[in-house]
Amino acid sequence: METVITGSIAYDYLMRFPGRFIDHLLDGQLHHLSVSFLVEDMTRHWGGTAANIAYTAALLGLRPRLMGTVGSDFGDYRAWLESSGVDTSAVRQIDTLFTASFFANTDLDNNQIASFYAGAMTCARDYRLAELEGAAAELIFISPNDPVAMLQLAKECREAGVPFVCDPSQQVARFDGVQLRELMRGAWVLVMNVYEAGMICQKTGLDQESLVNSFPIVLITRGADGVEVHEDGERKHVAPFPVSRIADPTGAGDAFRGGVLCGLVAGWPLVLSARVGALCASYALEKTGTQSHCFAIGEFIERFRQSADDGGYLEQLQGVEEDAGNVSTLRQFGSGDRE
Repeated sequence: METVITGSIAYDYLMRFPGRFIDHLLDGQLHHLSVSFLVEDMTRHWGGTAANIAYTAALLGLRPRLMGTVGSDFGDYRAWLESSGVDTSAVRQIDTLFTASFFANTDLDNNQIASFYAGAMTCARDYRLAELEGAAAELIFISPNDPVAMLQLAKECREAGVPFVCDPSQQVARFDGVQLRELMRGAWVLVMNVYEAGMICQKTGLDQESLVNSFPIVLITRGADGVEVHEDGERKHVAPFPVSRIADPTGAGDAFRGGVLCGLVAGWPLVLSARVGALCASYALEKTGTQSHCFAIGEFIERFRQSADDGGYLEQLQGVEEDAGNVSTLRQFGSGDRE
């Protein structure tokens, strides 16, 4: 299945605050908020929601096509993604701008305060699916991007009859209720975290039951409480996988989405796809940076089976060719039927 992942491609600046944000916030004074946190360390990583999703999907053997806009500083990043198995041929470079940047500060409780500089990402609104060369897309993943671009991409998918995954995530805050309804309309899959689900309901006027029943598939991540899986009106719970440590929560949600996407493309049962995503999230949690995690397929399968039953589906991953720990291709992947 020709899969295109759209959204942000960015550099991540990750900081750690050696305290708790809540200890420095005054009750009743949040409307006059003016606070600075002195951090002890900062690291720069490759990131951006779409690139992160594509990276994890590539670890599992997909060769997703990444679609987005970047700046003149993208050269090394492009080489990294290509070496990891991501097709960057649909990434458009804007030489007059810098690549988008994400700045995140995380405290001892893994709470996070973040800011995002759009940079070249603002040009995504001028980039259409119709401009893509090569094989026609059969599945589009719409992740956080320039808001106008997201709305246009969803409209293009509906007009072309291409199924799409809608992941408004951080951009929920930028859309009003009318825009959110338009963005989500016609989506095959809707994915969000529990806080974003609440915001979507508040802005659109939908209650949660109406929201989850409006789409064939809805996935709601709940952090340490796992994932709610809604399919055709039926709700199931997927527990998280054990982690050896939590180095940094940034990117765990993107890794989850990359794992789920592989299951959707392969036609695996939805709960299994969510479990694969949950294990990918565990790998990401154990590393600092959104593309620092890596695994061999045999190791992934063994770890999965220590906590869950895959019904033999993960044997399909054994067709992956591995090169120095980075997955490059997948043979005969995606031949299964959805259940």
